[in-house]
Amino acid sequence: MGHRLSRIYTRTGDDGSTGLGDGVRVPKEHLRVEAYGTVDEANSAVGMVLAVPGLPPAVVDCLTDVQHRLFDLGGELCMPGHRAIHAADVEQLERLLDGFNEALPPLKDFILPGGGPAAAACHLARTVARRAERRVWALARAEDVAPEVPQYLNRLSDLLFVVARVLARHEHGSEVLWRHRR
Repeated sequence: MGHRLSRIYTRTGDDGSTGLGDGVRVPKEHLRVEAYGTVDEANSAVGMVLAVPGLPPAVVDCLTDVQHRLFDLGGELCMPGHRAIHAADVEQLERLLDGFNEALPPLKDFILPGGGPAAAACHLARTVARRAERRVWALARAEDVAPEVPQYLNRLSDLLFVVARVLARHEHGSEVLWRHRR
């Protein structure tokens, strides 16, 4: 691996700019920075799910791998022209989605975010992943972004929804269903 930071603060961003992975300086509110910054938020939100004790091992394995791929994805966004996420990564999420969803009953009602600390944290991670996808699409409308990047985030939010359903059952015995006011 390349050089390591021995000092965390550099003061180079005090002017409102930041450096991309290729050394180019851009404003901190640049679409690319918004995209990889929101991916970093999604990764942190997944970490909050993993911090809940007593998760099923399959969920821990799945979400740990997701964290590594999100770090790769953020790196891809940080370095224009770099590729880290591929079709196989999207396909892996689809296989995980199918596997977790297979044991769940079909959806008949809307589900409220909740059902226990891990399930609620997973729903929050899902919404952050959706926001990251929106930020990536905004960037993709202005610059080149590999199609697998927004696809990965789209599948990830679906996966997090299904995992939240699994966790609600694991923690609470059931999901929190939305009741329509009459």
